[in-house]
Amino acid sequence: MLCHGREAATAAAETARAVFEGGGSGSELPQTEVPRNDLARGIPAFELFSLAGLATSNGEARRLIRGGGARINDNVVENETKPVSVADLDANGILKLSAGRKRHALVRPV
Repeated sequence: MLCHGREAATAAAETARAVFEGGGSGSELPQTEVPRNDLARGIPAFELFSLAGLATSNGEARRLIRGGGARINDNVVENETKPVSVADLDANGILKLSAGRKRHALVRPV
């Protein structure tokens, strides 16, 4: 709150509450669009985390996954080269990626 002010702190708290208490869509999270054809073929998990901005490089994404800090739709990613495809989309047709406990992003096929 000291750096960004009371309004930013309140907005962050509301976003977290909506996403993690199940009442929100997560639409407040950063979003990345991926061509549906690419997703149909399968994208390696480490590349997806890099594309979504949750890792600054493919190497960082690989280390995140090896360390057990990567999740797709709240399931731990155990293999960095696991192909992520349309079969992994949730009921809303999106993927929720998490890097650790506090960094999240949504991936939408287009």
